[in-house]
Amino acid sequence: MPLFDEIDDYHDPMYDHICVVTNRNLVKNRSFINQIDYVCSQKPKMLILREKDMSEKDYLNIAADVEAVCHFYDVFFMPHKFVDVAEKMGVDRIHLSLEDLRNMPRNVRSLFRYIGCSVHNLDEVIEANHLGASYLVAGHIYPTDCKKGLQPKGTSFLKSACVVSDCPVWAIGGIKPDHAQIDEVVECGAAGGCIMSGMMELE
Repeated sequence: MPLFDEIDDYHDPMYDHICVVTNRNLVKNRSFINQIDYVCSQKPKMLILREKDMSEKDYLNIAADVEAVCHFYDVFFMPHKFVDVAEKMGVDRIHLSLEDLRNMPRNVRSLFRYIGCSVHNLDEVIEANHLGASYLVAGHIYPTDCKKGLQPKGTSFLKSACVVSDCPVWAIGGIKPDHAQIDEVVECGAAGGCIMSGMMELE
């Protein structure tokens, strides 16, 4: 049973525009699954289970627990990278890099109803749309420690990506659970913002 099912019924509408991106190495004061439970109790729109350093076997084990929590709180669960894990779980969705989407055989692609794709320039936006992406994650938009020394793309890129794309675009990079910042990316035309450290460290 999820731990935080008896929290206050208030729902902050900001979370309707937040996609959680996981990184278990950033969790400090709870176990990883307890942090996922707490984050999902805030009712974000989506969660991408992005644990790229895990083996496929370990990812499968943790994915089952995370999916159960997402299902309990009605959060859209997205496996990341591990296509075989998604198939084994019977999950019809996957988030991929553009390179992985390019290389995915058509017969495998047809197994998935929802395919997310990470993009970094307008050419990639166009290509990902052509390859059938259901949504895009575009970045990085703001300065972030994850991309130290790299100039952020900025909101001008985000606006252009949203205009060019035929599918929803989510912003990523330097985004915090902050009303003003989430409002800014939504005003650019994005579905919302993807947040990693701000969600993994949420108290």
